[in-house]
Amino acid sequence: MRRKEKAIEDLAEMQHILGTVKHITIAMCQDNEPYLVTLSHGYDPKEHCLFFHCASEGKKVDILKNNNIIWGQALVDEGYIQGACDHLYATVQFRGKVRFLEDFEEKKAALENMINKLDENPKEVAKEQLTEKSINRVTIGRIDIEYMSGKKSKDVIISL
Repeated sequence: MRRKEKAIEDLAEMQHILGTVKHITIAMCQDNEPYLVTLSHGYDPKEHCLFFHCASEGKKVDILKNNNIIWGQALVDEGYIQGACDHLYATVQFRGKVRFLEDFEEKKAALENMINKLDENPKEVAKEQLTEKSINRVTIGRIDIEYMSGKKSKDVIISL
């Protein structure tokens, strides 16, 4: 990283970003052709992994079944600062491998993780949505994070 003062080196801070942003973006590749998607997700700091749900077929699933290595990003956008030509942000970049969950209990736990993160009333939603039928039919991807780094700009810097 060229500007060391912007590095996020605290693991807890990077985990906080992964756990609080509403979306992540992941990049994958097949036949030397990149593909990018933005996903809602859940984060498990104990397992150091992210979860996402998707349809059981489609371009993303096809690519990940052939090449499960991804690069991703979580972004906290604090916005452009008018008149200062600066932008405030925090970002976590991560590399990982995707696997699709098959075990019923793993899928249920991943869905509970996502619902708890995303919904204002997670108990009610889980009770209504987490039926045996819905859990069996949903596809859940798990991203096991192998590497991550962070960067932030929390202060306006005026260059002369």
